Amino acid sequence: MNWIVLIIAGLFEVAFAACLGKARTSTGSEAYWWYSGFLVSLVSSMLLLMKALQNLPIGTAYTIWTAIGAIGTVLIGIFVFKEPTNFWRIFFLLTLVGSVIGLKLISH
Repeated sequence: MNWIVLIIAGLFEVAFAACLGKARTSTGSEAYWWYSGFLVSLVSSMLLLMKALQNLPIGTAYTIWTAIGAIGTVLIGIFVFKEPTNFWRIFFLLTLVGSVIGLKLISH
């Protein structure tokens, strides 16, 4: 259950980064809605991370939470914000995914 909470916390991290990206390209009241989404996502992510850390090793949990956010944010950047992609970007993204899987496999 703690791993599921950690994954959800990581997804909220992706959401707050995406909200910041959308707020940057928005104006007026629309930008305030995106900033509100950022704040809700940020608080939700932190609270869920705190909950998961009660029973998971902090080094592993924090690394996985950060990696979920980084991987998800790169994918949002590519697919939503049309950021450029190339071989090396995908290569290093996949090495990050492999590292996270390895950390999970060796954690208790």
